[in-house]
Amino acid sequence: MPLRLPDDLDAPVLSQFSLAGKIAIVTGGSRGIGLQVVTALAEAGADVAFIYRTSTTADAIAADIAQKTGRRVKAYKSDVADRVVIANTIEEIVSTFGNGRLDIMVANAGVCQNVESLEYTEDTWNYINKVNYDGVMWTAIPTGKIFKKQGRGNLIITVSVSATLVNTPQRQAAYNASKAGALLLAKSLAVEWADFARVNCVSPGYVHTEMITTQPKELMSIWLSQVPGGRTCRPQELKGVYTFLASDASTYMTGSNVVVDGGFTLP
Repeated sequence: MPLRLPDDLDAPVLSQFSLAGKIAIVTGGSRGIGLQVVTALAEAGADVAFIYRTSTTADAIAADIAQKTGRRVKAYKSDVADRVVIANTIEEIVSTFGNGRLDIMVANAGVCQNVESLEYTEDTWNYINKVNYDGVMWTAIPTGKIFKKQGRGNLIITVSVSATLVNTPQRQAAYNASKAGALLLAKSLAVEWADFARVNCVSPGYVHTEMITTQPKELMSIWLSQVPGGRTCRPQELKGVYTFLASDASTYMTGSNVVVDGGFTLP
């Protein structure tokens, strides 16, 4: 089966961005980039379930987005690093929230640590890779099975510019390697799933979330000096690209990696 055509090839361009009637899941959706993705998809018309691991305010966040957008939004506690747990959660969401259907999965959960390469232990190495790399696969497998059964679906993976370069001066070999692995995994799935689903990535640069705002100020100064755009990305600035990839405005895109970095990867 060829890559699916949009339902209406001649639809006005703005209507192609609509997600009305779609069911979406976002992992790592309670804060940072994930929170903005949840908000964007709901604003575009989708009903959105988001997965969190440690948030104490997830239910309130879901209720607030639902009230503002008029869409169904619900939070589910789970762990992408646990293959069985995340599969069960996805199945539960599809069954009870999606009425048996899933249109969009955003595999966004991610963690980072600054660790000297010679200082890694099994625990610190696994902490990063179990979420950023294994977690993408454990999310993708049950999702792909649903998409294959439906004959259509859309997987979007949050990667990073760190998938294709080595950030300095911090030391984050595990993070870089895990994101590079997730990027090539996405490309592999895009080929394997071409007859029933699209798979694309978003690679943000330095985004103004807790992952970087809690770092020493001297690091921030160095990072900004490396970015031609001269500032960090606000997470709200990523809403458009995720909506685009989730929508019928991008139906011929699969295996793509959209870089949003203020020019950081250019020099």
